[in-house]
Amino acid sequence: MKFDRYAIYYTPKGALAEAGAAWLGWDLARGRAVAHPEVAGLDVAALTETPRKYGLHATIKPPFVLAEGASADGVLTEFKTLCRRLAPVTLDGLALTPLGRFLALTPAGDTAALNAMAAEVVRGLDTFRAPPTEADLARRRQANLTPEQEANLSQWGYPYVMEAFRFHITLTGKLPKADPPQVTAALAPYITPHLPQPFVLDSLTLVGQAEDGMFHEVHRAALSG
Repeated sequence: MKFDRYAIYYTPKGALAEAGAAWLGWDLARGRAVAHPEVAGLDVAALTETPRKYGLHATIKPPFVLAEGASADGVLTEFKTLCRRLAPVTLDGLALTPLGRFLALTPAGDTAALNAMAAEVVRGLDTFRAPPTEADLARRRQANLTPEQEANLSQWGYPYVMEAFRFHITLTGKLPKADPPQVTAALAPYITPHLPQPFVLDSLTLVGQAEDGMFHEVHRAALSG
């Protein structure tokens, strides 16, 4: 399959992966649509329309177009090499959390090792990334970036990396201001039983975005450093 962009994600496995794929309506590991669950009081399809194409994931290295002269095979080879150097990260767990006006799963516990691992991935694969276009830069700058985020955008092509990185697994699009508590209360009984305690991040996934905009798993690699 031909991909327009690539990214490095953390993608859950097991029961959380299955529940999350159904919630979003897209299974990126299998590359197929999944029927939404019935969750009382929620229009699941509408809530998940924005994050659906990405699948259940936390972004480690944001989506990028291949640089001139770079190849998909080259990205895959370097990705595997990098994962052999990186060690697994263990945190206390994952929690359902409002982040502004959307809901996500966020890690509990000390995230220093997780943040350092993510920074290493951003640095380690950056030679494969084409520079952002002027349109990309203008779109990102509409978010009123801080000086730190602006520096990240210039150097790494994305504002929310390095010190600005915050690990999260997105579950909804932007909600109306009054809705996050109501949606959280309805979603919690569905997703909470599948949340790991402790949360062990022991693999990363190279993904690609197909021409229809949907992301697909290319290769999952264990962290064995």
